[in-house]
Amino acid sequence: MGHLIQNFENSNRLRMRAHRLIPGGAHTYAKGDDQYPMLSPGFIASGYGSHVWDVDANEYIEYGMGNRAVGLGHAYAHVVQAVMEELERGCNFTRPSRVEIDCASAFLETVPSAEMVKFCKNGSDATSAAIRLARAATGRDLIAICRDHPFFSTDDWFIGTTPMNAGVPDAVRDLTLGFRYGDLDSARDLLRRHPGRIAAFILEPSRGDAPKDKYLHRLKDLCHENGALFILDEMITGFRWHSGGAQQAYDIVPDLSCFGKALGNGFAISALAGKREFMDLGGIEQTSAPRVFLLSTTHGAETHAMAAAIATMQVYRHEPVIEHLIQQGTKLKTALAQVAAVHGLQNHFKVSGHPACLTYATLDAAGQPSQMFRSLFLQETIRRGVLAPSLVVSYTHSDEDIEKTIDAIDGALSVYKRALDRRVETFLVGRPSDPVFRRFNGPSTSAPPLPRLDGAGVGFAMPAADMMARKT
Repeated sequence: MGHLIQNFENSNRLRMRAHRLIPGGAHTYAKGDDQYPMLSPGFIASGYGSHVWDVDANEYIEYGMGNRAVGLGHAYAHVVQAVMEELERGCNFTRPSRVEIDCASAFLETVPSAEMVKFCKNGSDATSAAIRLARAATGRDLIAICRDHPFFSTDDWFIGTTPMNAGVPDAVRDLTLGFRYGDLDSARDLLRRHPGRIAAFILEPSRGDAPKDKYLHRLKDLCHENGALFILDEMITGFRWHSGGAQQAYDIVPDLSCFGKALGNGFAISALAGKREFMDLGGIEQTSAPRVFLLSTTHGAETHAMAAAIATMQVYRHEPVIEHLIQQGTKLKTALAQVAAVHGLQNHFKVSGHPACLTYATLDAAGQPSQMFRSLFLQETIRRGVLAPSLVVSYTHSDEDIEKTIDAIDGALSVYKRALDRRVETFLVGRPSDPVFRRFNGPSTSAPPLPRLDGAGVGFAMPAADMMARKT
């Protein structure tokens, strides 16, 4: 892919400012410096389609896609045009706008298993509203979350279950229980140990493979037999597995479901949807039960975000978006398995997941997950013009993008192989990346030190092994 990218001078200058002004240096933990190697773009200046440019004018084929929020591609013309036209009329009013009805209608046509919908700005608001609604509908306090799924909300009911639970009272932590995906016995065990106390089970429909033996249907039946609601978190699966969500792909009707991310192709909009009997508890017309403060946010109904969602759903309805995502993801997954095998790394670098939402595992010489090798892989793919914290494709990832990505990863894995044979520290510049959910920062897990800026603009000493890496 041409010369190796080494210049991050402007990114490094901005890093110094960012860490003085913003806790963590970013407003999203997954985008923080501790999630990337030292030699990486700190700030993105622009994006178009499947490509992004950083503040040093380095170009990358991108596979994070805004933490999976961009399904069509950056600055997708149909969506941008709809947003611009709506913005010319204003974006926030004292009373509802017509676009709120239009967006709700479009959503319920696209996700036919839902009967009502309410919009908000982020996924955490939607899932937390679902939890509150389930507690109100059942009169119960306990919530069961799938322990195999990594994230549900920034709110206390979930964050209290992670190592980053500082500030969450024990009384709140004790209200959330865990079960395992695909394991009905683990759900039965919770219901047996907490009879009549669990308000809902919440889980993602899938992390990759389709559920086996009608697992979702059987779990839903188990929930209803025990008076609990069945909630699907479709933040990731929605608009990737199927335009109507994984619930439509798997023919399952949840009591409540939560959408976001690709719903607005990167614009801030999310949704809580579900059966009328539950959703109406947050309305102003029902009189048979106490009112539920469901969702009410100043910016929840910004008109331009809803215009973005409508335009996005139009593209999904009229163009083969899902088919393209699956096709390109399958190409990538198949080719990378072959590339890893050529390097003898099939037991150390593995790509898995749904074709529209691939992830990869980086394993050390002992076959154990390694942040050190993840950082090395990121460093080497970034240097070859690929920004891939995951391998999530969009509608604008072309065949040429896929081929260039395969070539870049081939080059990166050649370095990976040498690092396995020698010492990874010889090839990795600086500290490794860290998991987001960790209890403490420390010498090996703190935010990266502010770089010194040398004349070459790299800002970090470059070891001999790094200089010797092949161009691809």
